[in-house]
Amino acid sequence: MAERQLHGGSNSGLTEAEAQEFHRHYSASMLAFVGVAVFAHILVWAWRPWLS
Repeated sequence: MAERQLHGGSNSGLTEAEAQEFHRHYSASMLAFVGVAVFAHILVWAWRPWLS
């Protein structure tokens, strides 16, 4: 079975520019999620401290 050549040989089918744009959006979303999670943990710790 012959393998198809996608955009520049990429397995995802994305061009380099599309992959970089996707990575920027993914990284920003992950940073926002982690920020909300850290903030929620701080609020819970302020309400009911643990390990103290």
